[in-house]
This record gives sequence, C-alpha cells and structure tokens, in this order.
Amino acid sequence: MKYNELTLRSNKKSNRVGRGISAGQGKTAGRGTKGQKSRTGSSRKPGFEGGQNPLMQRLPKLRGFTSHRKIIDNVYTGQINSLSGEIDNQALFDAKLVSSPNTNVKLIVKGEITKKLNVKLQLASKGAVEAIKKSGGTFVVVDQVKRVAKKSSSKE
Repeated sequence: MKYNELTLRSNKKSNRVGRGISAGQGKTAGRGTKGQKSRTGSSRKPGFEGGQNPLMQRLPKLRGFTSHRKIIDNVYTGQINSLSGEIDNQALFDAKLVSSPNTNVKLIVKGEITKKLNVKLQLASKGAVEAIKKSGGTFVVVDQVKRVAKKSSSKE
C-alpha cells in the first residue's frame, strides 16, 4: 500500500446526534448539560461578553488612518493612442488620465495602438508591451516619480 494509491471516499457520513443512547451521541448530543450554549437556536453575536462592554467597544477609537497601500492608476492602450510624443507620468497627468504625476501607472490592453509611441511608465501588462512594440514603439520601465519638496520661504 502506497500513499498515492490510497482510495478515499469523497463524502464523509454526517454524524446524526441526539438519536438515543446507542447512537453514541445521544441525550445531550455533545452539548454538555444545561446553559445557553446547550439550547437550540442559541447564538450570541461575535464579541459578546455576557453583557460586559465588549473589547472592541472598550478600546479608544483613534483618529486618522494612513493607508500604506501604493496607489496604481490604470491607463488603457486606447487612451494613449490619442497622445503623441514621449508618454510618461507628466504627459498622462496633463491629459487628465491619471490623478497625479507622482502615482504609479500601469498600462493595460484595451483598445488599439495605431502609431509609434515611446512609453516610459512604471508597470505594463505583457499584452500592452506587445501592442506598443507591434506598432513600432518602445516601452521602458522607470521608477516612480518622487514628489519635489516645496522650498520654504524663510525671511532672513
């Protein structure tokens, strides 16, 4: 007998409880004796602590939440077909296709590319890269554009 030659039944027979002493799970049917959890139809909501204020209500609610998830704007091949020249984050922002010139941008296939385009973005699907190269253009992976710190005007 080998492990890979074992034949297993796909369905396990369900255990019918509360059907008498000889059945093995008779009388209390494994629920113990008396009490709230032994009764049928009894279910307490998650977090219930017997009337005591639950933990999630006792903890202070802190103001603010900063998500560290990187925002990735999607741009489609049909959208960049109307643009010309070098296509990068700034060009897409000027064309109002992305929310900010500093976000990561991913190029996705949806629509055709009919002209030669030079694209410099952070991410692209395989199909999008193939579509750009098929039309005679180039795709270059670049890092995310960093925000430029504003210079503070201090009076000297």
